[in-house]
Amino acid sequence: MEDLILFPAIDLKDGQCVRLYKGDMAQSKIFNNDPASQAREFEKNGFKWLHLVDLNGAFAGKSVNEDAISAIRSAVKMPIQMGGGIREMAHVDYWLERGINRLILGTAAVKNPDFVKEACRNYPDKIAVGIDARDGMVAVEGWSEQSTIQAKDLAQKFSDAGVAAIIYTDIHRDGALQGLNISETADFAQAIDIPVIASGGLTGYDDIRALRHIQKFGVIGAISGKALYEKKIEPAPALSLCREEAA
Repeated sequence: MEDLILFPAIDLKDGQCVRLYKGDMAQSKIFNNDPASQAREFEKNGFKWLHLVDLNGAFAGKSVNEDAISAIRSAVKMPIQMGGGIREMAHVDYWLERGINRLILGTAAVKNPDFVKEACRNYPDKIAVGIDARDGMVAVEGWSEQSTIQAKDLAQKFSDAGVAAIIYTDIHRDGALQGLNISETADFAQAIDIPVIASGGLTGYDDIRALRHIQKFGVIGAISGKALYEKKIEPAPALSLCREEAA
């Protein structure tokens, strides 16, 4: 079985590294004023990928934290997947040309699925879809709007599009340290044929162990933010668990 990928998260708000509580921009906690140094620390600790989100961009519909993103890209060699405000092909072209390895399209997947499919055709294996769900229903525009689309139904629209992965986030758990929603993530992964990255609420080592058990359904990794920043998990033992064979 392949290693589970643990993606440390850097969420950018006003040029700073923050974490939100359940997706609420008004409830943010600053963890680092220098996101590039945070990225370097994650790379030094042995992480193989970085998960990067422009929170301001998600609301603005265009990149806002460009300076911080560029500084992070220059600071580390590790591949970066990034989302937040990428709504046009020009945005896709811009960031991929500047060395971002994978882009995450979220709101665009709901409001303009043809654009997502075009991006996948133009950039094979470079496009991921971010599906952020609240009670199984997709939220968009930085989670400020609730849609009437089931998360599974949205994912299935891209089954033959060449999407590299789907980042599946349980908004109720994001930044709340309540544990990943393992059963819902497993159900979601089994309903589609695209690799799934779990997000929202990773709290401790037991979450990683549980993910190993549902890896067979197509779950390839998980995103960790607050648990790393608040030292609920430490990099070395967490990454070791990601390499262990599931029972």
